[in-house]
Amino acid sequence: MVTPPAVPALLDPLVRQFLEIALPAVAEHHGTPLHLVFPQVFARNAGNLRDVLTARGIDHRLCYAHKVNRSQAFVREARRLGLDIDVASAGELDSALRAGFPAARVEATGPKGERFLKRLLAAGVTVNVDNRWELDRIIALAERPTPILLRVSGFPGTAASRFGMPPEEVERLWPVLAACRDSVELRGLSFHLDTGAHRDRLRAVAGCLALLESAWAGGLAPDVLDIGGGLRQVFTADPGAYDTYTRALRESLLDRQPGLAWSGATFGYRIGDTATHGTPVFHKYANTVPAAEELAALLDAEIPGHHRSLAAVLTDNLLQLWLEPGKALADHAGITVAAVEFTRDLPDGTVLVNLDLSRDQVTPADQETLVDPLLLPAEPAAPAPLGAFLAGHLCLERDMVSTRAIRLPCRPRPGDLLVFPNTAGYHSDLSAATAAMHPAPPRLAVTRERSTFSTGPDAGYRPTEEGPCAPTTTSPN
Repeated sequence: MVTPPAVPALLDPLVRQFLEIALPAVAEHHGTPLHLVFPQVFARNAGNLRDVLTARGIDHRLCYAHKVNRSQAFVREARRLGLDIDVASAGELDSALRAGFPAARVEATGPKGERFLKRLLAAGVTVNVDNRWELDRIIALAERPTPILLRVSGFPGTAASRFGMPPEEVERLWPVLAACRDSVELRGLSFHLDTGAHRDRLRAVAGCLALLESAWAGGLAPDVLDIGGGLRQVFTADPGAYDTYTRALRESLLDRQPGLAWSGATFGYRIGDTATHGTPVFHKYANTVPAAEELAALLDAEIPGHHRSLAAVLTDNLLQLWLEPGKALADHAGITVAAVEFTRDLPDGTVLVNLDLSRDQVTPADQETLVDPLLLPAEPAAPAPLGAFLAGHLCLERDMVSTRAIRLPCRPRPGDLLVFPNTAGYHSDLSAATAAMHPAPPRLAVTRERSTFSTGPDAGYRPTEEGPCAPTTTSPN
């Protein structure tokens, strides 16, 4: 089997130190697989985003998008940091309230059925209204004025979306909202685009500003512009290595090099006679711009038709900016650890490494992770690089943890650990397979105080002022 190029992952220094010092003892104590989260990295990410907003004098509300991860440690850390929280289900609402978030710091987004709406109204949180049906039900059910945002979609030049209302429909709601002030209080407008392109975001901002002016003229007083989340992560430590691998993969798909793809996988490419076309499912791993830099560039960019930056328009019009980052706050704040169960050679020379977890516990949906996991051998092993595919523990052909060949430093043996980096942002929680009665991996929170790492159950994590969780493992540096 061909040995593919390496694609080294970027690791936070705190996470790297934990791997070097403490992980073997933690894995031995708790077993595998494991999800590990690092609230201190989460806090640093939040600080970086806040610094960008504060430096520009922008009144803002930073809401942690809970759906990115089920971690209670992240939720409690968000509350300690003074962040607000964005919930998208009754379970997430319960999680936020258990962590001590008051209703004034909770916003509900996404599609909502009537049962969820009733819970939201009873709790008194802000509701980001997705469609006219939701608005009508709130007006019918609310017993006191409910703070709302209206989600807008269908801006010129942007892709169609199943979420939100087109601008012309939103504009027709001003008389309705003015007549129902005892049921709803319009706080502002929101959008969330399924793209990180600044030009699309800025067009959406321009559209919402026009709607806000229309609302003011209609006697309403919204003062919030919510631009959603979508700030990206940085996965790769070496963009050149990423490019080298993708070139080799495309050549492989054209049969110009030995196979790097499992069983006909095309990774979203369209395969022609002489070239591959299209955008691969792993394209997000090419990003090299940290979220804070991306946010700064967006705020400093000029809004079409306004001849001023987004930051200037916000401050000049006394608008409060709301954001709902998820991935950006969880960036590098989590890893997933699996153990090698066995390694086998297929008749065609393919090396298959079976792990004790399933694909959807470490890889989101139909994507392919284009950074390499780290192999930590249980015993010292001489370097002997090879290519291998990673297989999960479900009795399903599709349970391939990697459908691309991964470069490993040596042949894995039973009991060796594989560390999947940067999994806290949807990778570990978008879907968690419990087929065949396999339990979901435990989740542990990792903190470092001076030279010591402490590791304990995620649900037992308490921020510093409340006292840390009782550690199950401590490791001196």
